[in-house]
Amino acid sequence: MGFDLGFLVGKMGSTTLATSEYSSVVSMNLFVALLCACIVIGHLLEENRWMNESITALVIGLCTGVVILLASGGTSSHLLVFSEDLFFIYLLPPIIFNAGFQVKKKQFFRNFMTIVLFGAVGTVISFTIISFGATKIFTKMNISDLELGDYLAIGAIFSATDSVCTLQVLNQDQTPLLYSLVFGEGVVNDATSVVIFNAVQNFDLSQITTAVAFQLIGNFFYLFITSTLLGAGTGLLSAYVIKKLYFGRHSTDREVAIMILMAYLSYMLAELFYLSGILTVFFCGIVMSHYTWHNVTEKSRVTTKHAFATLSFIAELFIFLYVGMDALDLEKWKFVKDSPGTSVEVSAILLGFVLVGRAAFVFPLSFLSNLTKKAHHEKIDFRQQVLIWWAGLMRGAVSMALAYNQFTRKGHTTFTGNAIMITSTITVVLFSTMVFGLITQPLVRLLLPAPKTLNRMISSEPTSPKSFTVPLLGNGQDSEADFGQHVPRPSSLRMLLSTPSHTVHHYWRKFDNAFMRPVFGGRGFVPFIPGSPTDQSVHQSQQHLVAEEPTRNQEC
Repeated sequence: MGFDLGFLVGKMGSTTLATSEYSSVVSMNLFVALLCACIVIGHLLEENRWMNESITALVIGLCTGVVILLASGGTSSHLLVFSEDLFFIYLLPPIIFNAGFQVKKKQFFRNFMTIVLFGAVGTVISFTIISFGATKIFTKMNISDLELGDYLAIGAIFSATDSVCTLQVLNQDQTPLLYSLVFGEGVVNDATSVVIFNAVQNFDLSQITTAVAFQLIGNFFYLFITSTLLGAGTGLLSAYVIKKLYFGRHSTDREVAIMILMAYLSYMLAELFYLSGILTVFFCGIVMSHYTWHNVTEKSRVTTKHAFATLSFIAELFIFLYVGMDALDLEKWKFVKDSPGTSVEVSAILLGFVLVGRAAFVFPLSFLSNLTKKAHHEKIDFRQQVLIWWAGLMRGAVSMALAYNQFTRKGHTTFTGNAIMITSTITVVLFSTMVFGLITQPLVRLLLPAPKTLNRMISSEPTSPKSFTVPLLGNGQDSEADFGQHVPRPSSLRMLLSTPSHTVHHYWRKFDNAFMRPVFGGRGFVPFIPGSPTDQSVHQSQQHLVAEEPTRNQEC
């Protein structure tokens, strides 16, 4: 092969830097191999009602950590050191964007107020309960090195649900209402938790007044609105550019590239302007699926759908494998080896706060939400409330990243109190993900044994990238292009419930068809350019009809 391996090894051993680089290459090779193993084992366990790929990756990460710990003689337990920058900048954006890109928009926006109620108000309630409880109990336990800001940060850390694990344990097609509520709440919840966490770090907590409290509330609404507008604006810009320039006439690669880069640009712009990147990239995904996706060629639609899903899938596995391996980091556990009982006690207390804090808002806010809904099928029954409470108990990489940000310096811990909080966070994340995550799917089957056919019909969206099996240019009953122009008379219960008459959704469709789609494109407004794939497909259809005409005449 003309490749001198001895020369390469000798060159690598010549300097410390080269040795370090070689170690990094070895680590990345092992990590990629473990990712492949997660995919293979996840495929083999596909029919298992208990295991899912997130828990599989977590278990493989833990087992790998044990092997590395034994092989290194107890000096190291992981291949990579957990970094909140790696998590927030590279791993989280593709996951959240794909969730927005694939989400069933009707179901999401039909429950939008309930989602915001759970995600914003509920997070504040949970934050208050966890912070207050931690302040009262941990102060009496005499955990050193913790101040008021640390207790408030604990409230923000453990109020953040794991929306990534939600994607794994809930099915959007089987339980559309449950999925839209839990995952939608998770996105808003993560954004709210990060906003509260940043506010705790930036505000002077020694002088908490009513004005400061109102400033925090105003800051949240400012971030929520501006982040949403930034995401929607970036998505509309991508739709307008692709519609006007129509890259597909020359190269589908450019279409796919501009969609991926514009999606990531929305997240980085939010970080640049100190906004919520989670909300921004989520709403960018929703807008792109509504407009941009319909402006590209058919080949690009298939490519982008699978590209976004694949990137999200790999990032999810990376995160859980990452967390599982880092859970055995000896540096943090050495600080608590003299008081392991304290660490276990703190973990149990925090887990109890998570349970109580979530129950304190899910059931009361569900009751309030039901008061605003007239139709019985739109209300959240008690079984669904239990599942919403349970599915949101899992804590994951967001909690880990915030805990590392608060209680470590560049991944290293120097104080006993900080080490206890880090190890307790790791314990809560592992326990909640593995135990609660394992039980969630069987619990869904127990409480909701058969998905309601009516709900599945109502939530079906043939225009969503998720439902790509439906013909792209087919004229389904739910065609978005026809809404607002003609509203058929309801002839069945399904049509009565799914056909809008004088709702906000109906008026939005009319506005969308009259003003938005002619400018930004979308279903029914695909640009028609001579020589384009659209023109060629139409021309081929016409030729096919002309070829069939003589045959029909002969048959007659």
